[in-house]
Amino acid sequence: MVKLRLKRCGRKQRAVYRIVAIDVRSRREGKDIQKVGFYDPIKNQTYLNVPAILYFLEKGAQPTETVQDILKNAEVFKELCPNQSKFN
Repeated sequence: MVKLRLKRCGRKQRAVYRIVAIDVRSRREGKDIQKVGFYDPIKNQTYLNVPAILYFLEKGAQPTETVQDILKNAEVFKELCPNQSKFN
């Protein structure tokens, strides 16, 4: 099963995260399938590759709680299913 989850990058006390599509059995820093976004909690910046995220969600990928919150704030789920609120 594939999950959309955060992969930690950066240095000590200055963590930044990549949002990646990765196999469930892989470690946090393991080999990812594809990088689909970037999140910097210190500067509160987010970059999302929305078509890639929608592709993985349509194929059955499950986002973690943190990634789900990031995607909700970016209103990605409204593009996935405009008439339903599956991830509310």
